[in-house]
Amino acid sequence: MSDEILVNVTPQETRVAVLSAGQVQELVIERAASRGLVGNIYMGKVARVLPGMQSAFVEIGLERAAFLHVADIWEHRKPGANNGGTAANAEPAKPIEKILAEGQPVLVQVLKDPIGTKGARLSTQLSVAGRLLVYLPHDPHIGISQRIEDEAGRAALREKLRELLPADEKGGFILRTLAEGASDRSW
Repeated sequence: MSDEILVNVTPQETRVAVLSAGQVQELVIERAASRGLVGNIYMGKVARVLPGMQSAFVEIGLERAAFLHVADIWEHRKPGANNGGTAANAEPAKPIEKILAEGQPVLVQVLKDPIGTKGARLSTQLSVAGRLLVYLPHDPHIGISQRIEDEAGRAALREKLRELLPADEKGGFILRTLAEGASDRSW
């Protein structure tokens, strides 16, 4: 069996088909008019920190600087950080001016496209989605799609993924629903 990738590019759209043994396995169509930025990852530069709004503006090469709120900064959200909880002995959340400084490079992902006069919304919690998996480089857990309801199947998928991961892998994964029926060859 042979796999083929067919690509057709026009000024209006790009079409990509993945064929296996002559059967279409996947079809992706991207139209130039509706191309968005959501999911894109950029190495940005902090342009301005606004302590009063607990946010920052980050230059990522667009017409307008993008917006990054302290709640969308991974350092603020990772386990052990207080996310606004009310526990009496919890440390107060770090203010944005102690996390970011003007001119600092920062790796970000677009959460929301720019609209009108507003720039794009950003996050430092990155995720890279594939057909079977979502890779989370900063979050070292393995999650399973909630649509996979069979507990034995969930445990088997989790174990299969753990076997495939190198021992020094620091990132985490989310197994998508499609992974439930995937053959060993797909992994």
